[in-house]
Amino acid sequence: MSSKKAIVLPKYRKIFAQIGENIKLARKRRKLTAEQVSERAGIHRTTLYRIEKGDPAVALGLYFNVFRVLNLQDDFLKLAVDDTFGRKLQDLDLL
Repeated sequence: MSSKKAIVLPKYRKIFAQIGENIKLARKRRKLTAEQVSERAGIHRTTLYRIEKGDPAVALGLYFNVFRVLNLQDDFLKLAVDDTFGRKLQDLDLL
């Protein structure tokens, strides 16, 4: 079985990079080392490094584990919560 690598356009890579930077800053604000966070999240240190760089190939669940360690798990509830475009499409369907 061959696996395909997801293609992420450069403008979207910037979003991942910003998320990674936000995670890194949150870790530093809490004065936690990379080793502490990676151990608590159950991931390898190099995986945390990839997350802090915004690597889109890292599984979303691993991002969540790091958010949980940083007590930011509620931020995941904000993902896709305001689906303005989808609501407009739904409204058009109702007409």
